[in-house]
Amino acid sequence: MRFVKPSEIKNQFASDNYAPVCSEVWEALTAVNSGYANSYGDDPWTGRACDLLREFFETDCQVFFVFNGTAANSLSLASLCQSYHSIIAHELAHVETDECGAPEFFSNGTKLLLVPGEHGKVDLDAVAHTVTRRSDIHYPKPRVLSLTQATELGTVYTPEELQALRETARRFDLRIHMDGARFANALASLRVAPKELTWQAGVDVLTFGGTKAGMAIGEAVVFFDLKLAQEFAYRCKQAGQLASKMRYLSAAWIPLLQDGVMLRHARHANAMATLLAERLSRHPQVEVMHPVEANAVFVRMPEAMLESLQAQGWYFYTFIGSGEARLMCSWATREEDVGELVSAVESWNGAD
Repeated sequence: MRFVKPSEIKNQFASDNYAPVCSEVWEALTAVNSGYANSYGDDPWTGRACDLLREFFETDCQVFFVFNGTAANSLSLASLCQSYHSIIAHELAHVETDECGAPEFFSNGTKLLLVPGEHGKVDLDAVAHTVTRRSDIHYPKPRVLSLTQATELGTVYTPEELQALRETARRFDLRIHMDGARFANALASLRVAPKELTWQAGVDVLTFGGTKAGMAIGEAVVFFDLKLAQEFAYRCKQAGQLASKMRYLSAAWIPLLQDGVMLRHARHANAMATLLAERLSRHPQVEVMHPVEANAVFVRMPEAMLESLQAQGWYFYTFIGSGEARLMCSWATREEDVGELVSAVESWNGAD
C-alpha cells in the first residue's frame, strides 16, 4: 500500500480524526512545552483542566485523562461491572463494532448484550426486554446501559429521551455509561447545558472525546458518581494509560473549555454536515439515510457513483453496507470542501 502524504489528502470526508489540531490547542501545547513540570498529573495544567471540566458540567466530578477512546470506554465500563455482568448497548455502538473486544478484555469477560433502535438510538422496549427475558444464574446479569452521544449514525439523544432512558435504568438498577466521542457535537446541536445531557440525565460516567474536538490526542473520563471512581487510577496505570508527561494531555483541554472554543468548533462541523446533506439531497440518485443532527452524513448512492468518487481520490467510509457511505465533517471542514464534493457528485453521469 502506498503511503499517502498528508498534503495529498485533500478530498477527505472519512473521519474527523483526519483533521489537524486546532490552533488554540497547538498554542496551548507550545506554551506548556517550556521548563520542567511534575509528572503523572501532579502539575498545574492538569489541575486547571479538571477544574474547568467541573465548571463545564456545573458539578463536582472526578476526572481522568487517557490517550484514546478505546481505553476510555473500556476502562470506564470495566469499573462499573463484575465479570459476570453484562452491558446493554446498541447493535451499532462503537464498543461493539470497533473496540476489538477491549470492553470484554478489561472487564475480565463482561458480556455485551445488543439491542436495536432506529437511527442508532437504543429502543426502550428492547432494553427492558433484554433485562427481563431471563433472571436465572446462567444469564449474565445486566448491569450497565451504554449510550453513544452523538450516535454512530450521527443522531443525538435529546434531554427528554435521556430522561426516559434514566427511568428505565433506575427501574432495572442499571448504571449509565455514555460514550461521548462526539459529545461536543451533540451539545452544539441541542444547545443545552452539558449537565442536561449527563448527570442530570442519570449518566454515571462519561467518556468525553477530545481528539475529534480538535486535540492531537487524549480523552477525558468523567465520573459523576464519585464512588465509582475509586481506584480507577489503578486501572489507568495497569492498562498503560497513565501518562508520565500528563500535561501534554491535560493542557489541551484548557483552551477548548474556555470562551466557548470547543462548542464553536463543534457548531462549525455540524453546520458543514447540514450544508452537505442539503446539497447532496438535491441529487435524484442520492438519499440521505438518517437525520443529520451532528457532524455526520449517511447517504445511499449507486455503487458506481461511490466507486467513481473514490477513484477520483475522495476519502470516506462505506462500512455500513453496500451503497451507503458515511461522510464526516470536522472543525476544519470548509464550505469549499463541501462544494467540491457536491460538484463531483453532480458531474457523475453514470458512465464513469
